[in-house]
Amino acid sequence: MNIGKLYLNGKWESGEGVMSVENPATGEIFARVCIVSRRRLRVALEDAQKALPGWRARTAADRGSLLRRVADALDTRAEAIARIITRENGKPLAESRGEVAVAADHFRWFAEEGRRAYGRIVPPQVAGKRHFIIKQPVGVVGAISPWNFPLVLAARKAAPALAAGCPVVLKPASAAPLCALELARAVETAGLPAGVFQVAAGKADELGAEMLENAICRKITFTGSTEVGKKLIAGAATNVTKLSLELGGHAPVLVFDDAAPALAVTGTLWSKFRNSGQSCIAANRVYVQRGIYGGFVRALTGAVKKLRVGDGLAGAVDVGPLISEAGLNTALAHIQDALNRGAKLAAGGRRWGKRGWFLEPTLLLDVPHDALCMTQETFGPVMPVCRFADESEGIARANTSEYGLAAYVFTTSLNRAWRVAEALEAGTIGINDAVPSTSNCPFGGLKQSGWGRELGREGLDAFLETKHVSLGGVDG
Repeated sequence: MNIGKLYLNGKWESGEGVMSVENPATGEIFARVCIVSRRRLRVALEDAQKALPGWRARTAADRGSLLRRVADALDTRAEAIARIITRENGKPLAESRGEVAVAADHFRWFAEEGRRAYGRIVPPQVAGKRHFIIKQPVGVVGAISPWNFPLVLAARKAAPALAAGCPVVLKPASAAPLCALELARAVETAGLPAGVFQVAAGKADELGAEMLENAICRKITFTGSTEVGKKLIAGAATNVTKLSLELGGHAPVLVFDDAAPALAVTGTLWSKFRNSGQSCIAANRVYVQRGIYGGFVRALTGAVKKLRVGDGLAGAVDVGPLISEAGLNTALAHIQDALNRGAKLAAGGRRWGKRGWFLEPTLLLDVPHDALCMTQETFGPVMPVCRFADESEGIARANTSEYGLAAYVFTTSLNRAWRVAEALEAGTIGINDAVPSTSNCPFGGLKQSGWGRELGREGLDAFLETKHVSLGGVDG
């Protein structure tokens, strides 16, 4: 079994230890990856700092040209990378192929957006002065990516930081680190200078502490749980480290009486079961207006029962395994809790197969509002459904969560779409759209779902400092 080396300062290194990578479809170890200590990460940050002057001095057009080459390199190995994603994450191969395509699109978007890091000239209020506002790179960035979208969320952090002129040290999730190495290969193929992009796998608490306490690391960008995000917020006080945080979600779905039935069923289905429900923007609570509740539930039950479960590499599969046995057990506990509180089981509810971490796609009806799955992020293929009376009640129910990352609405009324979108407390609202995220629009959460935005113009600005230059003594 080959051991994946880490990409550090333009070279492939063995690191200082090894961790195992498990295939969640089988429960078997299929790869090993080198890891580094906090001491070695410190060296990587120092190398990134040395690379900073040269990288930020390049024109945005030059940096963009290199980022487009990264995208091209990802495209060249797209099928091989997609199979790696499926082996380490478990998602169906078709979804993995889509993830590679989106990651490449992120690099192409920011390759162009980097050229639009505009400053401005401000009219003076005092004679003899001129005011300039300029944008400059934040500096060295520590990026911490999760396992559920291991390539695309690494790209979502690296692409804008690199486009802005910031070197990046990426710490991938221990459960799915192989995609980060594939991204490093694409960077190497593209010819980015040594130290501009590095991959340092290892223990999250140790490497995270170094990023927080090392003054070289001027910014940390993180996707993960709200619990860990709060620890980063507290730790950032040491050096007043800048943070971008994409944290937990508990997305509601509102299906109104006037929704297009087929679109609402299909959209609700895939907003929940994509990536086996292991998405921060996955639908976690489905509220259906009482006038269509019966018919909608019958159609949704039939659709859920048709979903095909299995190894993502096996072919025609809709739902793969959960990432771990712990994740499976949490989902099963949420199901049992809902049933104990009076919910009805319409589909699924049991472990699937004899190996791996599979769960039958599960549909729970008339779920009480105090059930665990209605208050906590299940992160699995479990869909709780309940009914609501009118628009005001639906909005109130949707906004009860402490999270505010995404929300979904199904309606054919344009007036209602505007009203509800403005009233919902979430950073992304999908109106008749189960997959609203895109490279050119900002993504991030309200409330305890995070700080800042990724993607879009805002995603680039997150890695830029704003500087005011006041020039006096200008003759009239």
